[in-house]
Amino acid sequence: MLGITELTYTAMISFLIVVILGPIFIPMLTKFKFGQTVRDDGPQTHLAKNGTPTMGGILMIVAILVTGLTRSKVGPDMMVGLISIVGFGLVGFIDDFIIIKKRRSLGLKAWQKIVLQFALALYIAYYQYTSSPSASQLVIPFTDAVINLGTLYVPIMTFIIVGIVNAVNLTDGLDGLASGVTLIVSTFFMLLASSVTVNPDIAVLAAATVGACLGFLGFNSYPAKIFMGDTGSMALGGAVVAFSVLTNSILLIPLVGGIYFAEAISVILQVGSFKLRKKRIFKMAPIHHHFEQCGWPETRVVFIFWITTVILAWIGIIAIF
Repeated sequence: MLGITELTYTAMISFLIVVILGPIFIPMLTKFKFGQTVRDDGPQTHLAKNGTPTMGGILMIVAILVTGLTRSKVGPDMMVGLISIVGFGLVGFIDDFIIIKKRRSLGLKAWQKIVLQFALALYIAYYQYTSSPSASQLVIPFTDAVINLGTLYVPIMTFIIVGIVNAVNLTDGLDGLASGVTLIVSTFFMLLASSVTVNPDIAVLAAATVGACLGFLGFNSYPAKIFMGDTGSMALGGAVVAFSVLTNSILLIPLVGGIYFAEAISVILQVGSFKLRKKRIFKMAPIHHHFEQCGWPETRVVFIFWITTVILAWIGIIAIF
């Protein structure tokens, strides 16, 4: 079991890396005109954000990578976790780069993104299946019941991983939303990995993510000086995937990561309803935009979603203890 001192130190180092690099990195992005292209079909209030430096997720990736690799002992779970974060972040980076290069709101084609995501997801699922004897036995929260996936673990988990990464990606739509929610989720998994499942690699990785998200919030909270872009949101998706898969607690994601789940479900319902009935369920999807269209200020939506995640994390703690 890792002590709170070591985890606090890890988070602090990651935080300082982001805080120190931010004032250097943001002007560089502005100089090279790496600005956000806001979707025309999004909230009209967001059009003022056009040109805000993006790809800020690089700051968080660097902080987590440096903090993780400078540990005295880097175990296999740490390496797989870092591969997940950097790998999905790289997919997002390519997507962001194409958007900036082409000056459009869409980057990689859907099939290209899915192929890359599935390749990474398959690697992570296969690693866990072959390295953890209890990987295929998923404990249902609040109970002692177990779902045994057996040989179906790898294909099922591969689809779940891709789903989680894209759900986190959908959450990145308001200043400070994805970074704040993921900070809370990472704190939960830091506690889980340090005291329940006892996985030092994941505890340290989660602590590094907490620090990186906290540091990034200093630049990303409203009004944002920099956006994380798909580079950051997919990297954070890779982090959440690594925490949950490598601690065999994937079934806690719909609970603790309830905001991610709600964002993804809102898009699925909206698209499905429009295709089947030519009617929309929400004023706009993902659901954070629905609340904006209802007249909520952006800061209020973000704050309510943060508070909701804190409550869900508390319930998650009850579920595991």
